[in-house]
Amino acid sequence: MSLGGGGLSSGHRWRDLGEARQTPKASVHIDPYIVLGSAVVGFLVGMTGAGGGALMTPMLILLFGVTPSAAISSDLVAAVVMRPFGAAVHLRKRTVNGALVGWMVIGSVPMAFLGAYLLHVMTHAKTAQTNIETVLGAALLVGAAAMVLRYALDRRTGSSRTGAVNEVQAHPLRTVAIGMVGGLIVGMTSVGSGSLMIILLLFLYPMLGANQLVGTDLTQAVPLTLAAALGALAFGHVEFGVTTSLIIGSVPAVLVGSALSSSAPDRYIRPAITFVIFASGLKYVGLGTTALGWSLCGVLLAAALGWLAVSRPWQRPLSLGQGAPARSAAPQVVEAE
Repeated sequence: MSLGGGGLSSGHRWRDLGEARQTPKASVHIDPYIVLGSAVVGFLVGMTGAGGGALMTPMLILLFGVTPSAAISSDLVAAVVMRPFGAAVHLRKRTVNGALVGWMVIGSVPMAFLGAYLLHVMTHAKTAQTNIETVLGAALLVGAAAMVLRYALDRRTGSSRTGAVNEVQAHPLRTVAIGMVGGLIVGMTSVGSGSLMIILLLFLYPMLGANQLVGTDLTQAVPLTLAAALGALAFGHVEFGVTTSLIIGSVPAVLVGSALSSSAPDRYIRPAITFVIFASGLKYVGLGTTALGWSLCGVLLAAALGWLAVSRPWQRPLSLGQGAPARSAAPQVVEAE
């Protein structure tokens, strides 16, 4: 609050930064805080394939005061530059199914233009900001719920997905439908490519490993985000200062994250992403700050209790203790002999 007006020692630089955060349309400079935040998100996108629009757009709106329509469109344009780097790494590692990419693009690209047009129409409505935030929140909550379902599915099957990516037979109609759903959501909210579409791919092609799903999704997201970004540019929602800051931070980070994705244990990273997506979704659908805080505390408590019930860590010392007498009995046998 006092950032823009009380900077006696920082001078005009801090005043300009504060004004840029309060009035997004004045932000035509590089914001180092947006660069830092986009680097974190870009790294997660490269590592897990999720968290692009689902984390980047809420960060711009909640932390930096960018309007929802400008945040969504600026994020889409930045993703056009960011995602090809991650896709290139996976293409080199042969974790991309070209047939699936082709069918998804057929459905997603036209719907991305439609989504951008709907966003443009909503912007002229009286309750434009509320409508955009509600749509964004709903998309985030669907993505979070889908990720939880994926965890449950993995636990039930109890087997890792080891199917070779090029051996998978595509289901054209259902794959096109996934592209259409994802394209519409991406065009309207910039959310869906990593947070939702990868989960839909998982349900349709459960034999694919996580890295193969991430690689295929990142690659199909390149033409999808390009189409959505062109729609955003056509309807004039982009803030180029914000977009430039996002690109500077996210491109090197997504490259590093993608390089590590083949060996990184995404079972540790995805729960954190799911939690952030869920929190952002609750915020956008209208939950107040106090209610949001209590809800998130309840979710964390329930997750901790669930982990305790499933893992039962208190049984591990017992199993070690049961092995101890066998080892202590060995010297007695030797002495008897």
